[in-house]
Amino acid sequence: MFTTRPEIIGTFGAVASTHWLASQVGMAVLERGGNAFDAAVAAGFTLQIVEPHLNGPGGDCPIILHSARTGTQQVICGQGPAPAGLTVAHMRAHGHDIMPGTGLLATPVPGAFDAWMVMLRDHGTWSVRDVLSYAIGYARHGAPMVPRIRATIESVRPLFESEWTTSAALWLRNGGPEPNGLYANPVLADTYERVVKEAEAAGGSREKQVDAARAAWYRGFVAEAIGRFAATTEAMDTSGRRHRGVITADDIARWSAGVEAPVTLDYHGHTVLKCGPWSQGPAMLQTLALMAGFDVNAMDPVGADFIHLVIEAQKLAFADREAFYGDPDFVDVPLATLLSPAYSDARRALITDRASLEFRPGSPDGRAPRTDYDAAIRRAQELAAAMGSGEPTVSRLGASGGDTCHVDVIDKDGNMVSATPSAGWLQSSPAIPELGFCLGSRCQMFWLDETLPNGLKPGKRPRTTLSPSMVLRDGQPWMSFGTPGGEQQDQWQPIMLMRMIHHGMNIQQAIDLPSFHSEHWISSFWPRGAKPGKVVIEGRYAPEVLADLQARGHAAEMGGEWSEGRLTGARREPDGTIRAGANPRGMQGYAVGR
Repeated sequence: MFTTRPEIIGTFGAVASTHWLASQVGMAVLERGGNAFDAAVAAGFTLQIVEPHLNGPGGDCPIILHSARTGTQQVICGQGPAPAGLTVAHMRAHGHDIMPGTGLLATPVPGAFDAWMVMLRDHGTWSVRDVLSYAIGYARHGAPMVPRIRATIESVRPLFESEWTTSAALWLRNGGPEPNGLYANPVLADTYERVVKEAEAAGGSREKQVDAARAAWYRGFVAEAIGRFAATTEAMDTSGRRHRGVITADDIARWSAGVEAPVTLDYHGHTVLKCGPWSQGPAMLQTLALMAGFDVNAMDPVGADFIHLVIEAQKLAFADREAFYGDPDFVDVPLATLLSPAYSDARRALITDRASLEFRPGSPDGRAPRTDYDAAIRRAQELAAAMGSGEPTVSRLGASGGDTCHVDVIDKDGNMVSATPSAGWLQSSPAIPELGFCLGSRCQMFWLDETLPNGLKPGKRPRTTLSPSMVLRDGQPWMSFGTPGGEQQDQWQPIMLMRMIHHGMNIQQAIDLPSFHSEHWISSFWPRGAKPGKVVIEGRYAPEVLADLQARGHAAEMGGEWSEGRLTGARREPDGTIRAGANPRGMQGYAVGR
């Protein structure tokens, strides 16, 4: 089949990411003798500069890695928790019945920096200066700004000019970024230069210097600046009101990125690895467990049968996500049952040849689900009506559907990284003037009910949509892959994987084929809406596929011709070849290797 670009094939190494500069930075690190972990860290910090509308230094980053040295896989949790002062009582006292989607109240402890640094310290070989030098250079001298950055800034220009004036100073300076023109962030360059200097001032081993960089961020000048800004700034958010943040330097100092085992599922000779139920990752495993009972080999990978069954399986998996997932440090998540063959068999029996318009979480171990689907439908309808009547829109108040970044790296020794940095995007909250970046808004994913699995509590991780993936084949590390896309991350990824496993496609073929998504379940993003039965298929599908889905009861519609999926991936075959591919949609993702 025709592909938009070749699947890269080499033996030395490969990097695939959502931006060509991050991919090339990662490859430059490999060429200079760094390993996959060094390369991923350098690429990750570069993504903050070249995709500032999709991630930032104040955001989050879950990572799945394979270490060739130890022969093991790990998850590094770069999802920070809620601050101590962020309580249901605090939110209710300020008149909230739902978490805002932007501003300073929805800010968790920034997790990305520590996740990158923990991986660098424990698995990398480079210094703090080495891995940060690329990002510092782009921030200091300017990086090319893809057109979407300018479009994002224009969508929030009134908010920046009237309310978030610190963001206006950063992003509207001299008219703001021009599409495909260079734009610098010298204040952020200064921030990272100071981190490097404080790391080197600590002296001693490379590992000691990495820990000194972490201290500068989490117990030093960065944390102090964040705490001061949150305490003294009243920021407009999606509630239409101004609020100060509650995050403090002490909140930041008490947290560090954790290391844990991945959650796994065996699927047709492959072991799929995901982050725990503090993420939505296990929903992908539940989807695959349901699909294991169907003859996917016999299905047309771009046919209506495949779309129908995947969507119906995902409706059940994502309903369970809503009802039972949460931070396992606070919640007893029945994950073993949710992924068990008996539970999957029972749930699969609910799938028929008709589209379900119900919201149907299960009852694992006899637990009764507590969800309010009708309220989610109303919120979606109210938002659509407000946008149609000229009221302040989602974009004008900075709310985002959660698009993000991804990077995959494999080196010649077989080390692998799959990382999904996100949040802290330029439209999430006002920029902190002395740091050159803003904070994230991931706490919008909490419910204001402490008794729910994903209910707000201080110190608790919000159930993130960020969801990197790794796959073992016959017990050996095989593929690292992932995608931006918020709710769509664990929709597009199993589609890609099934096309590779069942239809023999390579990475680029599986990425290029038209894809699809549903908005049936309760969204993780403000205002937590739901659209029963809604399915969007990419515009390159045959018209009869759309008609078939509509005849089965789906509220299906056709999207743009290249609109579904932001996937990248890299794999290592038994013959030692390393192969990689990247999404052509949006015209910025790229895979490189040799």
